Amino acid sequence: MASSDDRKEQTPQQILKDVMRLCADCDTCRTMMEEDCAFFLELYRLWDQEHEDGVPVTESQLRYLAELCTLCGLCPCPKIPMDVMEAKSRYIEQEGMPLATRLLNDVPRMARLCGTFPKLVRAMQSNKVFGPLLRKAMRIHPDRDLPSFPKQNFFEWAARQGLDRRQAGDHQVTYFVGCTAGYLFPQIGRSVVEILQHNGATVHVPPQQCCGMPYLVEGDRKRTLHLAQDNMKQLLQARKAGDELIYSCPTCGYFLKKLLKERAYYSDPFQKSVDAAEGELKVPAPEKGEGQFWILKKSMYHDILKDDGYFSSIDPMERIRLSDHLFDFGMYLTRLHAKGRLATDFAPMPERLAYFAPCHMREQKMGRPYLDLLTLIPELDIEEVGNDYDCCGMGGVFGFKDHFHQKSLDLGEPLMKKIRDHAPQAIVTDCMSCRLQFYHCLPYPVYHPVEVLAKAYRSA
Repeated sequence: MASSDDRKEQTPQQILKDVMRLCADCDTCRTMMEEDCAFFLELYRLWDQEHEDGVPVTESQLRYLAELCTLCGLCPCPKIPMDVMEAKSRYIEQEGMPLATRLLNDVPRMARLCGTFPKLVRAMQSNKVFGPLLRKAMRIHPDRDLPSFPKQNFFEWAARQGLDRRQAGDHQVTYFVGCTAGYLFPQIGRSVVEILQHNGATVHVPPQQCCGMPYLVEGDRKRTLHLAQDNMKQLLQARKAGDELIYSCPTCGYFLKKLLKERAYYSDPFQKSVDAAEGELKVPAPEKGEGQFWILKKSMYHDILKDDGYFSSIDPMERIRLSDHLFDFGMYLTRLHAKGRLATDFAPMPERLAYFAPCHMREQKMGRPYLDLLTLIPELDIEEVGNDYDCCGMGGVFGFKDHFHQKSLDLGEPLMKKIRDHAPQAIVTDCMSCRLQFYHCLPYPVYHPVEVLAKAYRSA
C-alpha cells in the first residue's frame, strides 16, 4: 500500500487498485460479505477476472466498482470504505458532480421545490409522459415511487413553536434533526420534541444543514467538509452553553459521531492533551475501562497512525469533543431511565411489532437502546428481526438509482423474508432510508421508535 505522502498523488484508479489488493490479500469478506454487499461481490469478481482469467480490469469497471459502495459500515475494516470515498472524491474533482446526483441527494432543495410548485411536481410524478422523463433525468428507476414531501416540514413547525430560539430551562437539549425527519417525516421530529417536553426538557432546534453523509458517499468533498464544519460550529456552541446534544437519525449520528472522529486520536493536539510521552502514542482503550489507553511505540506506528484521513483538515479536538457529547436519542432516554428520571407513564399498547436495528445504528456499537425502551410499554409485543449482517439494501438514496435498484432488492430480500415470516402488525426502525425500502417491498406500516413511544405517552 502507498504511504500517506505518496497517496496524495494517487489517481482514483490507483487507490481502488490498492483497495482490491488489500482485500484480496485478506480475503475475509469474500465469504462473509458475499450476500450482504454489492461492492465486495464485484471487487472479487474483478480480482478473479484479472488474476485467474488474465483479463485486465478497465477504468470503467473501477469507476462502477466505486459506485457500489454505500458506506453502510458493515465491513469489518474501516480503512476500506474511507479509501473508496477518497477515490470517489477524486473522481468528482476530475469529472464534476452530475446534476441528477446533486438533486437526488439535496433533500432540503427538493423539499423547497416541491413546496413551491406542488401541483407541478405531482403532475410530473403521475403524468404518463412527464413522470418517466423526470425519472430518467434524475436516473431514478421506473419502478421506484418518488418520495413525497409534506406541506409543512419540521423546521417550519419548530419555528412556529418557538423552538428555533433558546429558552430558559433547567434541562436544555439541542436537537440535530437530520434531513429525513426534517423534510420527509416531520412526525418523527415532533415526536422527539413531545417526548423531551414530557420529560421536562427545554428543546432548542438550532440552525442546521444536512449532516454531510449523502455528499460524502457521492464524493463531493468540498460540500461534505463545509456542511460538517457548519453543523459542528452550531452543536459545539450549544454544548458550550450547557446543552445536551441529541440526534434521532442513525446515519447522521454515524457521520457526526463516528466517521468525523476517525484518526483524530492520532493527532498531535490529542497526544499532547493526554500527556503522551516522547516516542509513544496513546490510543483510547474503552474496553479496558474509562480513561484507559493502549500505549504504542511511535517508531513502529507513526507512519500509519496519523491524522491524515478524509476529515484531517478539521480541528481534531473539536471532532473528538463533538463525538463525546453527541448522543443517539435512544441512548439519551436510556441514560435518563438508568438515573430514574424517565417518565414511564405509558398507556398499554396491545400490538405485535417487529424491530429492525439499521446498519448505521449497529455500527455505533451501542446495543439496542430503543428495543429496551419499547419493552417498557405495557402489553406491547416487540421482537427484533435480522442479524448483524442483515441490511434492507437501500443504502441512503442508492436504491432509487437506476443502476442500483435491483441490487438493493437482492441485498434486502433475506431481511424482507424474515419480516414476512414474522408477519407483524407494523415494523419499527430508526432509519428512514430503511423505511422507504420497507414501504417499497412490504405491506406493513413503518414507524420510528419515537413515534411509538410518543403515542404511548399520548394515549396515557
